[in-house]
Amino acid sequence: MSSLASGSSPAVARAEFDALFERLRTWGRWADAGRGAFGRVGAGQVRRAVELVRSGTVVAMGLPWNTVCGPDNRKPALHYFSDLGDVEPPEPATHKDFIGADYHGKGVSHLDALSHVAYRGRLYDGGEAGRLVGAAGARFGDVAALGPLVTRGVLLDLPAVQGTDWLEPGQAVHAADLLAAEAAHGVRIGEGDALLVRTGRFRRRRRLGAWDADEAGAGLHVHAVPLLAERGIALLGADGDNDVRPSPVEGVHSPVHALTVAAMGVPLLDNLDLEALAAACADAGRYAFLCVVAPLDVPGGTGSPVNPVAVL
Repeated sequence: MSSLASGSSPAVARAEFDALFERLRTWGRWADAGRGAFGRVGAGQVRRAVELVRSGTVVAMGLPWNTVCGPDNRKPALHYFSDLGDVEPPEPATHKDFIGADYHGKGVSHLDALSHVAYRGRLYDGGEAGRLVGAAGARFGDVAALGPLVTRGVLLDLPAVQGTDWLEPGQAVHAADLLAAEAAHGVRIGEGDALLVRTGRFRRRRRLGAWDADEAGAGLHVHAVPLLAERGIALLGADGDNDVRPSPVEGVHSPVHALTVAAMGVPLLDNLDLEALAAACADAGRYAFLCVVAPLDVPGGTGSPVNPVAVL
């Protein structure tokens, strides 16, 4: 029985996790360490991704700006109007609004840059987090160093492979589940790819209501990460925050974040709405596409709200 069916999430000892971290880390590999694994993506990779565009169907993956407090949005985004056209003339009248967000949570679609995650006090490539990240911003691995991310995207729609609408919160995804989804979709994760994993979180939320996604969420188990390292992905995203919750590693609340960002230098996309993309891929009968992510250029920023786009 697959782990999706059983919902297994075996515990991982801290010593085993630390050994895995050491085995997967790629520190010192990239000339531009601040971009990490996206160093795999050059002009040739981008051209091959563009060649995947056939129908021209464009699918956005970002959530609506979420200003409503809830169990999965404890720090709602801000949106208010600063000018309603009632300022003194001359013409024309203008309307202006303000937005802001503490976006590293469960309510905003966002990109995690390499400065976002440290493990045992070290950022990706070994720099001391306390020295490189402070109130003035990150001096290594900021989102401005990443710039626009354009590459081949691959969607693995795990509920579709299982024959369900969604994975239940707490359900762990293992390497065998990813391989089964590849086979079912007729696609293979390759070097430099952006891998997007659908668990059906937002279909479940719309049907059954919100829950505390910090306490329980479907996502990758740490045992799935070596496959991603072997395949050489450049970017990882999901409709959750990529980690199964609760964490299987005692004392490490986000072990997949630690392995991908801090060990492998792989930026993450959290809280994507993959429902429309899953439908578009099913209609097209293919699960590879051009993926475009354009974060805000925030010098020193640990990430950015984003609205990634897939083009089929």
